[in-house]
This record gives sequence, structure tokens and C-alpha cells, in this order.
Amino acid sequence: MRLQTGDKMPAFNLQDHTGADVSNTDIAGRKAVIYFYPKAFTPGCTTESCDFRDNYHTFQKSGYEIFGVSPDPVDRLEAFRQKHDLPFPLLSDPDHAMAEAFGAWGIKQNYGKEYEGIIRSTFTVDEQGLIGSAWYNVRAKGHAARVESDVVR
Repeated sequence: MRLQTGDKMPAFNLQDHTGADVSNTDIAGRKAVIYFYPKAFTPGCTTESCDFRDNYHTFQKSGYEIFGVSPDPVDRLEAFRQKHDLPFPLLSDPDHAMAEAFGAWGIKQNYGKEYEGIIRSTFTVDEQGLIGSAWYNVRAKGHAARVESDVVR
């Protein structure tokens, strides 16, 4: 099930890149951009994460926090964050429960083979915990700029 504008942000409780717990209640009352990516250190995921990094201050000036989410373990997320100087939290979703709740987990196709995995997706959340925008099956390159143009008004 895919989220739509106005839907309530699903509940979640994950660990961030440091092993600290982060839940939907930690985001409550703040605006956020939450993006799901398949795997740290892969070319597309690196491009997308670095694009969000490069636009980070603009998002912050507009009151948005950024959270990246992938199935990677905490230690891999910390290494990815350090290597690419990412200034925002990365959340570990190893059982893909958060991805499923956001509709960012499902059937994918690659070179003619079908498999389940992360569907590259991004969501904005307002201070009331409601979905402002939802993008599914996005391309990594240039996506952060599209999100920025939607939220920075």
C-alpha cells in the first residue's frame, strides 16, 4: 500500500548509524524528508545520498530534517556516512518493516529477474506527522533537487 498526501506517517522504531533508537515520535513536531535507498556504497545510493548532503543546508533553512533509510546494518551505515560526510542520520531497517509501512518495499525487476527489495522512495512529513509528498520509483540522480523544489517555497 502506497502512502498519499495527507496520510499519517507510519509508526517505526529503528537504530540510527550510531546504534541509537529513533522512532516516529522523535520526528513528531518537526518537518522531515525521509528517503529509502537499497544499499549503502552502491553507485545510485551514493549519488542520491550525496545529492541530499549537497542540498542539506537549504532543507534545514526551510525547517526540514533529512533521514536516509536502508536495510544496511548500523556499522555499514556509519562507514557510509563517514566516507561521504553525510550530515544527517541514516536509519537501519534490516527487516524492512519501516519500508513496508511506507510502501517502499516490493517487487522489483532487474535484468529480467523479479525480486523483493527497497523501492527507491522519498517522503516529506509535516509537523503534524502527515505525509506532504510521496515519490516512488525515483531516479537517484537529481531527485534531491526535485524534492527541494517541492519543499522550499
